[in-house]
Amino acid sequence: MNTLLKLEWAALFLAALYFSTTLSFPWWMFALLFFTPDLSMLGYLISNKIGAVFYNTFHHLGVAVALLCAGHVVEVQWLQLGGTVLLAHSSFDRMLGYGLKYHRGFHFTHLGLIANHKN
Repeated sequence: MNTLLKLEWAALFLAALYFSTTLSFPWWMFALLFFTPDLSMLGYLISNKIGAVFYNTFHHLGVAVALLCAGHVVEVQWLQLGGTVLLAHSSFDRMLGYGLKYHRGFHFTHLGLIANHKN
């Protein structure tokens, strides 16, 4: 993947990390929740299609922004934390080359085929 794109995702990750420090939660709460969006991969135990829907829902930047904005509007920091975690996690994944999934299987993403996968 292009270095410039990786830097862009890294900047978004760092912005989400910074935003998490403005909330009233201890730092370890963010760290504890950081990999929870990956639980959505359990959908792949059912089927590729269900797995892709679950994964994409919990790794979509629009969902992260919606949670952040909703939390800000209604002044609920748990929603803001959830949005921040999703934003940071999804940006981190994209920085590593893990994109949103196609129904064909886990290794088929909008960023291309995940490395080390044999077709």
